[in-house]
Amino acid sequence: MQDDKATAMKPAGVLSDAIRDVKNAAADRSDVVVDLRDAHRMRLELLAAELEPVFADVPAAIDYFDFTISSGLQPRLWIDAVSHVALGRDRRTYRFLRDTRTGRMVLAESTDPKRVAEQVTRYIAERIVERQQMMEGGTESALPDFARVPSAEAHAPVRVPERQLWPNLLSGFGLIVAGAVAGIALMAALYWLSLAAGVRF
Repeated sequence: MQDDKATAMKPAGVLSDAIRDVKNAAADRSDVVVDLRDAHRMRLELLAAELEPVFADVPAAIDYFDFTISSGLQPRLWIDAVSHVALGRDRRTYRFLRDTRTGRMVLAESTDPKRVAEQVTRYIAERIVERQQMMEGGTESALPDFARVPSAEAHAPVRVPERQLWPNLLSGFGLIVAGAVAGIALMAALYWLSLAAGVRF
């Protein structure tokens, strides 16, 4: 009777040992993932510390920059909504990426955080200049001798001097009369040709 109980409990012990082994293996894997994530985050924090003076110099009125490190399996240092810095597969290479309509573009890639920080700084400067140009309402002309009309003058109503008003009206009326005379002459010529050909309306 006791032997039967021993044999009945033995498989349960083997199964519990197997479950414990599986749980330990899963815990080890999760520890590795957590360690990798922490290592990624630590490297991104080093880059963020390198860029901290640049982030501090951005005017407070410009609010489309993020400057945050996201959590997850692959932490990222977000610069704005479309660009971020992540680590490559070797876990040592910094990759500065930007999402565009045609796909993801690599703006910089290096194991040296200072080089990537320089590219991020230039990118931030370009975005700030683009915003200033949009706020000012224009960009530089491709033709150096072409003077751009200021926006206030461009939208102002055009005023024609009174001396030019009457000649303009008379010339417009003259064009209407000339068009009417030309139409009548064309109709008369067609009518004359139809009479000559013997066609009756």
